[in-house]
Amino acid sequence: MTITSARYISNSSSANQSDIRLSPKPPPRTWSSIEPPFKGYQAPPSDGYVQSSKNTAIVIDNGASLLRAGWSFDKSPRIAFPATVARYRDRKINRTVSYVGYNAYADATTRGQIRNAFEPGSSIVGNWDVMEGLLDYTFASLGVAAENGGVGRPIVMTEPVANLGYSRKTMNELLFECYSAPSVSFGIDSLFSYRFNKGRHGLVVSSSHTATHLIPVLDSKPMLSSATRLNWGGFHGADYLLKLLRLKYPTFPGKLTEYQMEDMIRNHCYISQDFDREMSSFLDWSGLEDRDHVIQYPFTEQVIIEKSEEELARIAERKREGGRRLQEQAAKMRLEKLVRKEQTLEYYKSLQEQLANQTKKEIKRLLDDDEFKDEAQLERTIQDLEKSIRKSRNKDVGGPENIEEVEPSYPLLEIADENLDEAGLKEKRHQRLMKSGYEARLRAKVEKELERARIAEEERLDDERREKDIDSWLEERRAARLTLLQRIKERDRLKADLGNRKSLASQIRMKTLANLASDQPGKKRRRGGDDDNFGANDDDWGVYRTVATGDHSDDEEEEDLGAGLKGVEAQLLKYDPSFNENNTLEAQSDWTQSLVHAFLRGPRPFDPESQQEAHQIHLNVERIRVPEVVFQPSIAGLDQAGIVEVAAGIINHGLAKEQDQISVLGDIFLTGGNTMFTGFDERLKRELRAVLPIEALINLRKAKDQVLDAWRGAAQWAASAESKQRFVTREEFHEKGSEYLKEHNLGNATAI
Repeated sequence: MTITSARYISNSSSANQSDIRLSPKPPPRTWSSIEPPFKGYQAPPSDGYVQSSKNTAIVIDNGASLLRAGWSFDKSPRIAFPATVARYRDRKINRTVSYVGYNAYADATTRGQIRNAFEPGSSIVGNWDVMEGLLDYTFASLGVAAENGGVGRPIVMTEPVANLGYSRKTMNELLFECYSAPSVSFGIDSLFSYRFNKGRHGLVVSSSHTATHLIPVLDSKPMLSSATRLNWGGFHGADYLLKLLRLKYPTFPGKLTEYQMEDMIRNHCYISQDFDREMSSFLDWSGLEDRDHVIQYPFTEQVIIEKSEEELARIAERKREGGRRLQEQAAKMRLEKLVRKEQTLEYYKSLQEQLANQTKKEIKRLLDDDEFKDEAQLERTIQDLEKSIRKSRNKDVGGPENIEEVEPSYPLLEIADENLDEAGLKEKRHQRLMKSGYEARLRAKVEKELERARIAEEERLDDERREKDIDSWLEERRAARLTLLQRIKERDRLKADLGNRKSLASQIRMKTLANLASDQPGKKRRRGGDDDNFGANDDDWGVYRTVATGDHSDDEEEEDLGAGLKGVEAQLLKYDPSFNENNTLEAQSDWTQSLVHAFLRGPRPFDPESQQEAHQIHLNVERIRVPEVVFQPSIAGLDQAGIVEVAAGIINHGLAKEQDQISVLGDIFLTGGNTMFTGFDERLKRELRAVLPIEALINLRKAKDQVLDAWRGAAQWAASAESKQRFVTREEFHEKGSEYLKEHNLGNATAI
């Protein structure tokens, strides 16, 4: 499901629903992702050739998913394997090696060289080299002894509805010329299955790996002129699910493959009886833990040694003891430092008293001994020490740290410069600087008081406006909240865009950087022009601070927006009866309220640090969305009618006689692996009932084995007497050409 924005659960949900979300849930049931379908060495069934005779046919169900082969006297196919071949040059043995079927999944090297015999998503052979490798493996696995360089047995092979003449012609040439087959016959797989299940009149609904076909059959004769194909099968479903999961988990650390998708569809998907209603409520929290299937991919979790409660208690006690020792050491150091300051202050005061009765020369000597320039510096040092000692004592005894600042005196500022010597001028400049700092602190204090008064006045006016017209006041608060939410969303989007160097925000940022660093903004630099002297001036590096932070830093903006939004929401919570805790951004950001979280992670919290949870795929709406495409192809962007509309069109318009319509409706036959979904037959029968006349009698049944009955029907037909005249012999092939085809009621050319 494509999610373009976050949607949250409705606020009208009851407290019972909230309890369901927050109630503890058992660990989820998980299904492991399948490994590559490599089955290892399997001994070939070699006794079939010995039991066979020259009239015993080799039956091959040439499917795009699996190739099944056996003898006409067998009850089930002896071998079945994917129609794939991996061929590459092995440098160790200096030979070209081929791996067929499941063996092609032996390791990463072979999997990387896999080639399919069929065109992707169709039953048309497109790679004849691979097809030849499949037939070689088939005949070798059946134990066929090459008599005179050929297989020496008739061959019956299935083909799709309306198979291309070129494909059948090439297959004839391959079987007759390469394998010297004595005779060959082709037939449609779904009709073989229908014959095996003793059908005479009915509608064959065959949904297989590459397509869905509907073929009306009257008196055991298919009406191929009315047959219809829907271009959707198991292959397309797996590809569709693969696209959905890649869109759903764009940063998934595991590798998603087609055979894994086929396994998920086979084991987890089903047909919904009311798709629209079930889809609208599929992600509801009630029962979601049962509907949400978790697929676990391989992962390596970080090993964290869990400690017992006694160990945790000992660690906590050690931390507290360490904190107490640090506090004691800090207190001791502060006391020692205070004592040293008091001793220093006492010494400087005694020095100041000593200077009172000394000559200028002796004063200068005493000051130089203690590295003082003049008596003014000594006075400032004493004042600073007294201030520091008072602050330290107040802090130790818990008193106020902010000490009222005493207005200093600046006597030298009133004396003219001509009356001062060099030391006096220096001290005068220092006093002027001190006075400027003192006045700046006073102005800042006044501005703070004014700001507090302004805020108090705004709050008073806001309270008056709220008391006079609370509806307008609430509308203003709601509009302010929406504005703040939009700004927060825009800020988050810009942050995300800045992480992508190809985004518009990053390009604008780099362009701004280049213009600010350039002496001539907007002018393009030419190769071989002036030397780049950026950085020679220290002010150049301020460009980066300008671009990185702008007028306000991200932290300050984030704090302002967050605090402002909380303030507005607090007012709405207090005065707006329609606004509750569930409407706040904090509540909506909670995973228990997020539909996106339910879609991505199910009804349980997600730990991004857990490798196990990061390697999990949650199948929920995909379980009914993927198989639904057969009924509603537009879901996957397929411009075709669904299976119900196709069936209704065949019955109402493809069959002119009413008796034929009644006969066909009396036996709607389902075959093919894509009809094995739970609920497929019930849904098809119910929807056909809705589009057909009310008096129509509908009988719907499944094949005994929807996958193997096609091969069993072909084997049964090959062993029957009616098939003997339907084979194209080797002599007829040489006489009439490779396009010659004999008609019969189970093939693409029916007998008259």
